[in-house]
Amino acid sequence: MRNLILFVFFAAPALVSAFQASPASLHISPFTSLQAQTDELSSDVSSDDRRSAVKNMASALLTASSLMVSIPHTAAAQSDPDAKTGAYDTSNRAPDFVQKYEDFQLTDEGWSYKDVKPGTGDIKIEDGDRVVFDWSGYTIGYFGRPFEAKGGPQGGAFDKDLDYQRTVVGSGSIVKGLECALRSMRPGGIRQVVVPYGPLSYPPNDLEHNSVGPKPTTFSGQRALNFVLENPRVDRTLLFNVKVIRVDKKDSKGGFVRG
Repeated sequence: MRNLILFVFFAAPALVSAFQASPASLHISPFTSLQAQTDELSSDVSSDDRRSAVKNMASALLTASSLMVSIPHTAAAQSDPDAKTGAYDTSNRAPDFVQKYEDFQLTDEGWSYKDVKPGTGDIKIEDGDRVVFDWSGYTIGYFGRPFEAKGGPQGGAFDKDLDYQRTVVGSGSIVKGLECALRSMRPGGIRQVVVPYGPLSYPPNDLEHNSVGPKPTTFSGQRALNFVLENPRVDRTLLFNVKVIRVDKKDSKGGFVRG
């Protein structure tokens, strides 16, 4: 069907031009009988004119066919996982439509932050330390939709240590932008972190987020996150709200000293 449409699109003008090259005496009334029309065509068109018309038609067909062959198949290229589209796109890290956040402090690494509440204590987070944290996440560049939200009851059975996330700093178990933000925080501190799409964000080859977290705890949250990460036509910037619960310092035995 596609080839037929393209053929009609390209061949029709050329065919009309070919017939227009015939003598102007080809005036056929729509009320004339089929036999009369045939006789009129036979008598008015000379053999040279017919050969010229056929030649023009052949030339038009060849031109149309060559144009059809030269049309690229863009749909196939877009569905190719090896093509530079969607989550596989590594060349379009910061398109022009990415929003700017002037009230956030931009770091040399490329992530931005704003401290909501400073932490306490003199504990300095270093590589190998285990950080226990709570978090929420939003697709801030695309309608601010949450992919991990904290709005449930707090306290009692809903505020257990098991609900928190853990990461060993320097292990790469969470997105790089968030890991960098944790390094300069203190226990009790709350920070908003803006992470642009690219090396600081979730990797494109781990859409289940099992290797690099933090992973959304619900299917709907994971779907909302992946919809943005796989869509190069939207701003894929993410916002993390993170609170450091405690810092477990590494010990000389390969374990941790609870903070």
